Amino acid sequence: MKVFIFILLILPSFILGYQVFIAQDLLDPIKYIYTVTGAIAMVLLFFSITISLIRKKVNLISYRKMIGLFGFYYVFLHFLNFVILDMEVDFTKVIKETLEKPFIYLGMISFLLLLFMTVTSFGKLFKLYFKYHKVIYIVLILSTIHFVMAQKVLSISQMGYLLIIIIIGLFKFKQRVRLN
Repeated sequence: MKVFIFILLILPSFILGYQVFIAQDLLDPIKYIYTVTGAIAMVLLFFSITISLIRKKVNLISYRKMIGLFGFYYVFLHFLNFVILDMEVDFTKVIKETLEKPFIYLGMISFLLLLFMTVTSFGKLFKLYFKYHKVIYIVLILSTIHFVMAQKVLSISQMGYLLIIIIIGLFKFKQRVRLN
């Protein structure tokens, strides 16, 4: 099962690589990379917190860490797209864009919080810092705002996506209230 989930999680990056580097039939490859990596990251990160909601029906708890780490993998690809392809490794431009555009600095804050969570997801560091992993909820809120602000116009499918995010949030809130 673990190998199947791994293949399922890594497959989108191979499809992305094929589309960008081999098929090369995209009008705006940078925007395409942003869209694909951002959407997959959001889906995986939201799914990682949803696992506890569905564990009575489908128990994927033992795979939650792997799913979360793959969520970070796609966030990291999203970040690299920004720094390398979009900003052309011009760190002055990266800082300027980050400070001038609120949706970018929300994305950067989310990235840094996820980086902290990723680094502290193993061994002794996890034992020391696991309680701080609740910051995922802040990350998801900031990432959702980042997603909304990055869109010039929200499509029906994007509004549906936001509705699903709100529903998951309400269920997680209800679950937390029940546990306390």
